[in-house]
Amino acid sequence: MVSNRPAPEAPFVPSQRSADTFVYGGARTDDEGPWEEWNPTAESVRPVRGKHRVAKQRGGGGGFARSSTVLGVGVIAAVSAGGMASANTGKAPVSISMPDLPNVGSLISDDEPAEDTAPTLSSFGSVTTPQADDTAPQSAADAGEALRSRIMAQVESQQTQVETQAQLAAAEAAAKAEADAVAKAEKEAETKATAAKEKAEAEAKEKAEAARLAELATQYALPTSSYTITSTFGEAGAYWSSGYHTGLDFAAPTGTLIKAVHSGTITSAGWDGSYGYKTVLTLDDGTEIWYAHQSSISVSVGQKVATGDVIGRVGATGNVTGAHLHLEVHPGGSASGIDPGAWLRSKGLNP
Repeated sequence: MVSNRPAPEAPFVPSQRSADTFVYGGARTDDEGPWEEWNPTAESVRPVRGKHRVAKQRGGGGGFARSSTVLGVGVIAAVSAGGMASANTGKAPVSISMPDLPNVGSLISDDEPAEDTAPTLSSFGSVTTPQADDTAPQSAADAGEALRSRIMAQVESQQTQVETQAQLAAAEAAAKAEADAVAKAEKEAETKATAAKEKAEAEAKEKAEAARLAELATQYALPTSSYTITSTFGEAGAYWSSGYHTGLDFAAPTGTLIKAVHSGTITSAGWDGSYGYKTVLTLDDGTEIWYAHQSSISVSVGQKVATGDVIGRVGATGNVTGAHLHLEVHPGGSASGIDPGAWLRSKGLNP
């Protein structure tokens, strides 16, 4: 669009000539030649110092002078055409700055040469023509590609971080699993070693006990032979005054030999009520061995005996239902006895 206001219309001056020979500011003579259409170009107009003036074309062909109205209309038409072209092509509108045209009479002079006074397009202001915006799509494409590249780089970086974290987690899990496996193997090995050690210790203990019992077996002896165990320690029944059996019964035929279970001293020998004939052998550790229901006694009080010596014979004297040896064990001479079977086994004997 044109930013300057249109040039003022030229005032009408009456003349005797016809309208075809009208010249603004005076009458045009016939010898000036016919009218020619003038279109301002970069070569026909150029900036001049001072005020803008249009000089008459020198030579014999006809005048080149034009009024400010013609000049202004031509320039405005050209600029307007350029603006319309810009609008049609989709480009940015042309920025046009034009100065106010001076008085028409001051623009026309016959005294100045054409080359010095011919105005140029730049005299009417600066015209800014749009540049071809060919780089805009390319710039947008480059910007989009750069954004895409940054996004892809971020995605790859995040993916790399995720993969790295996954690898670290897997490595930690593998290390933990390996450590757990090692710990489990060590624990199992330790358990096996402990079990083996305990087993070896038990076996060693058993061997030691067996050796001890074997040694004791040579020092102790069963009280009789060819027997059958008929009553054990602690059995309840009305046959016993205490309400339970206080010894171990070896049933054997009358007259079967009774032997000393260990070396010791005879501390009692004779009749003892419900026990019948009874002999008491006191061992060196103070343990008393009672032999009851004997048919006969072969030792006397104070006599020293050794393991296996005969001290009497099996009988059925006292409170009995048949011939048998009633054996009791009283540690330290206590009134209450202990299980004779367990005591004999502790000495390496198996009644």
